[in-house]
Amino acid sequence: MSPEQKARKLIDAELIRCGWIIQDKSSINLSAGMGIAIREYPTDVGPADYVLFVNRKPVGVIEAKRAEEGVHMSTHEEQSGGYAQAHLKYCEHDPLPFIYESTGEITRFTDCRDIKPRSRQIFSFHRPETFVEWLRQDKSLRTRLHDLPALSPDGLRDCQVTAIVNLEKSFKEARPKALIQMATGSGKTFTAITAVYRLLKYAKAKRILFLVDTKNLGEQAEQEFMAYVPNDDNRKFTELYGVTRLKSSFIPDDNQVYISTIQRMYAILKGEELDENTEEQNPNERSPSKEPPPVVYNEKVPLEFFDFIIIDECHRSIYNLWKQVLDYFDVFQVGLTATPDNRTFGYFKQNLVSDYGYEKAVIDGVLVPYNVFTIETEITRQGSTIKLGEKVDKRERLTRKKFWEAVDEDIEYSGKQLDKDIVNPSTIRTIIRAIKDTLPAIFPDRTDQTGNFEVPKTLIFAKTDSHAEDIIEMVREEFGEGNKFCKKITYRSEEDPKEVLSLFRNDYYPRIAVTVDMIATGTDIRPLEVLVFMRDVKSRSYYEQMKGRGTRTCSLEQLRATGTPSAKFTKDHFVIIDAIGVEHSQKTDSRPLERKPGISLKDILQEVAMNKTSEDILTTLANRLLKLEKQINDKEKATFAAHANGQTINQVVRKLLNAYDPDVIYSIEEDKKEQLIGEAPVKINAAIEEAKKQLIEDAIRIFDNPDLRKYIVDVRKKYDQIIDHINMDKIRNMGWVKDQDTAAELTISNFTSWIAANKDEITALEIFYDQPYRRRELTYTMIRSLYEKLTMEQPLLAPLNVWRAFEQLKQANGEPKNELMALVSLIRKVIGIDTTLTGYDKVVDKNFQTWVFKKQAGTTTKFTEEQMQWLRMIKDYVAASFHLDKEDFELDPFNRNGGLGKMWQLFGEKTDEIIEELNEVLAA
Repeated sequence: MSPEQKARKLIDAELIRCGWIIQDKSSINLSAGMGIAIREYPTDVGPADYVLFVNRKPVGVIEAKRAEEGVHMSTHEEQSGGYAQAHLKYCEHDPLPFIYESTGEITRFTDCRDIKPRSRQIFSFHRPETFVEWLRQDKSLRTRLHDLPALSPDGLRDCQVTAIVNLEKSFKEARPKALIQMATGSGKTFTAITAVYRLLKYAKAKRILFLVDTKNLGEQAEQEFMAYVPNDDNRKFTELYGVTRLKSSFIPDDNQVYISTIQRMYAILKGEELDENTEEQNPNERSPSKEPPPVVYNEKVPLEFFDFIIIDECHRSIYNLWKQVLDYFDVFQVGLTATPDNRTFGYFKQNLVSDYGYEKAVIDGVLVPYNVFTIETEITRQGSTIKLGEKVDKRERLTRKKFWEAVDEDIEYSGKQLDKDIVNPSTIRTIIRAIKDTLPAIFPDRTDQTGNFEVPKTLIFAKTDSHAEDIIEMVREEFGEGNKFCKKITYRSEEDPKEVLSLFRNDYYPRIAVTVDMIATGTDIRPLEVLVFMRDVKSRSYYEQMKGRGTRTCSLEQLRATGTPSAKFTKDHFVIIDAIGVEHSQKTDSRPLERKPGISLKDILQEVAMNKTSEDILTTLANRLLKLEKQINDKEKATFAAHANGQTINQVVRKLLNAYDPDVIYSIEEDKKEQLIGEAPVKINAAIEEAKKQLIEDAIRIFDNPDLRKYIVDVRKKYDQIIDHINMDKIRNMGWVKDQDTAAELTISNFTSWIAANKDEITALEIFYDQPYRRRELTYTMIRSLYEKLTMEQPLLAPLNVWRAFEQLKQANGEPKNELMALVSLIRKVIGIDTTLTGYDKVVDKNFQTWVFKKQAGTTTKFTEEQMQWLRMIKDYVAASFHLDKEDFELDPFNRNGGLGKMWQLFGEKTDEIIEELNEVLAA
C-alpha cells in the first residue's frame, strides 16, 4: 500500500467516525444520508480528493496528503483553496466555505466565512449536522466575535475591565489561546463569568466548558454562576442560560455552560466511568507509571461540541495526560491563574491578556498585604542525631500504630526530614508554644469580654495527615482548649471537610484549622489572619496559592460576624508564621507473625543473608514484607520484582511462610514416604530433611542479592517514621522578616497619593486645597461622602488604618474620636495645614481658645459664663459635624437649651457674625 493509499484509508476511517458516508464518484447517492464525502469529485481544475455534501449541497473539500507532508501542510492551502473556489461538475454553487488538508493523522481546517480565514489544526473532522447548524447562521463564530459591544465598567474593578477588554481583543484576532493572570482574591471567576455572559449574549456562542481540576472548585464555580447577576439585566445568570455541573458520564446537549473536572471530561472522552475520589484532589501533573491509552474520537462529544473552554487554575492541569482533553476540542482556550510559570506562558503562546499580580492588587486595595514572622529551632535548622543502640518508637505512617525497636546505626536527620521520616515531638511542641506566646504580641488588641486573648483565625499547613494529627494534638494541649478549638480539614478527614470548612469560615470555632492541601487553593476564607507554614513548598506557584488564602480583604463587620468579635479594626494585613523556612489507607496484617520486634529490618535481612534461618527470623521477615507490600505503590512493587527475579512480594512471602508451615512440611513428608516406599527409615528421614532444607533455601536464596536487601531497607524508610523523644528542641531565632516601618510609610504614601489624585474630583478635597476661609463651607455630608468613596475604592486606606501607620512612625498625637475626625485630621496633615497629626477635636479646641482670647483681649467686652457655655456647645458641635447652620439649632444640644431664640437673647445682632466666624476660625 502506497503512502497516499494509507492516508486515504485513515481519512476514510476518520470521516466515518465523524458521521460521514464515503462514496466514489461513480456511485453517487446523495439521499444515502445527511453527510456524503465523495472521492475524486471532478472540478474545472481537476478532481478534488474529497468533496463534502450536506443535505445534497456541496459545503467543503478535503485535500488528502501522505503522512510525510504533515510538516508542509501550509504549502497545500492554495491547492485546497483552489478546489473550494472551483466549479464542481453537475453543481450550481457558491465557493465552498469549509476546507481541510489532512494526512489522516494531522488535519487542518479553514472556515472561509471568517473575516480573516486562517487554518488551524484540529483533532478530527467536523460532523455533517455541525455544518447544517453553522450554515443556518449568517456569520461564523469568529466573525460574530467582532459584534461584541463595548464593555460597560459598571460593577467591575479596573483589573476586571482590563482583562475582559483584552480577552475580547484576543478573540477578535482569532488567537486560539489566552491567559488571564489575576491575583488570588481579585475576582478571576467573576471576570470569567462576565466574559462568558457576553460571549453567549452577543457572540451567540453555543456551549462553553468551565474546566476545573477538583470537585471543590467545580462546586464553587457552580455557586458563582448561580449568584451572578449581569449589570444589564436584573435576572440571574442561571435564569438566562442553562448551567450544569457534570456528575456522571452523561452530557446533556441543551445547556450553555458546562462545569466539569478535567478528570471527568477525560473519562467521558475515553468512554469510561470515573471514580469520584479522583475528583477530590488535584490531578498529578506527572505522567502515570503506565502510559495511558490516548483519547479517541467520541461521537457523543464531538470536537466541536464546545466553542470555548475556560480552564481554572490552569497552571497545574494542562500538561501531560490532561492536555489530551484540551487538544481534542476545536475551541478557544482561556486560562485562569494567579501564578503562571514558564510552562503556562508557553502553552498559552505568551498571549497574556491580563497581568494583575499580588502587588498591584494590594496597591488597589483589592487584597491585603502581609508580614512574615519566622520561627526557627535548632533542629529545624541543623537537624539532629539518634545514636546507635538507642531504642525508639517507630510508627506506621497512616495507621499510626507504634512499635519499639533499637536503631541499628547512627541516624542523622535534617530539618527537611522532620515529620516525614523522623517525628520529633519536641520540635512541634516548641513551635506551637512559640506561636501561642507570640500571637498576643502580634494582635495586642484581641481580648474578649472576659479579658482573655482571642486567637485570630489561623490556618496551619502540615506536611502529611500524620503530621497534621500531631499538630492538632499539641495545639489543643498548649492552648489548653478542647476538640472544637482546632480541627483538621483534609480530604481524608473523618468529619465532613466541607462542614468543618464552613464552620471555620463562618463560626467562632474552630479558631485554628490544620490542612495538608485541601484548602491550599481556590477557597475563600476572608476572616483568616494567620497562616502557619510547617511544611516546605518547592513550587513557587503552589506557595503563592497557599499564601493566597490569607490575602482576602475583610471588613470590620465581616470580621466580627464570622468569628472574631473582639476585632477593633478591619482586616488590613495578615501574618505568615514561617516555621520551616518556606519564605527565604494502609492495611496492617493482624496475624501474630512478628517474633523479633526489637530487631531492625536491616539486621533481619542481614541475618537471613548470613544463613540464619530460624522460624522466628523468617516469619518476622515475612511479616515486615507483608506490611511493606500494603504501603508501597505499583512502581515500587515493580522495582522490587526487578530485584527479585520477577517475583512479587507476596510470592516471596509465601515461600518464607511455607518454610515452616506445618501443612507444607506434612505434605513433603507424605510425598517422600510415598516416593521411598520400602526404603530404610534413615534414608527416608534424610530425604525429608533435605527437602525441608531445600524449602528454606528456596525461600531465602533471593535475599543473597545485596541490591534487593538495600532496596527493601530504603523503601521501608520512606514509609516509616521514627519518633525522636530523645533530642529536645529549642527556639533558635524568631522575629519579623519585613520592616513594619516600611509598610507604614507605604500606607501613608498611598493615602497621600489618593488625596492628591482626587483633589479636583471631590468637593470636600477641593475646599481643603482652596483658600483657608473656604473650609468654613465644609459639611458633615461632604466629609461622610469623602469617607465612603475612600473606603470603597481603597479599603486598606481607611482613616484609622492610616492613623495607625503614623503611630507606627511615632508621628501621631493622641487618638481620634471617630473615623470622620481621623479623616479630617489626616487630610490636614498630608496637605500641610497641620505640621503634626493631631485629633481634629484638639485642633478645634486650640483654635477656639485663640479666638476667644483675641475677642476679649484689649476690649471692655467680656463673654459671660452663659455665653461661654453656648460658645463651647458650638465649638463641640463644629468639631463633630464640621459646620454649623442656623437650622442646626433645632437639634440637640441647642434645642434643649432654648435653640436659636436663646442664642439671639445672648448675642443679639452679633449672632450671625459669631456663627460665621466660628465656622471659619475653628476649621482654620
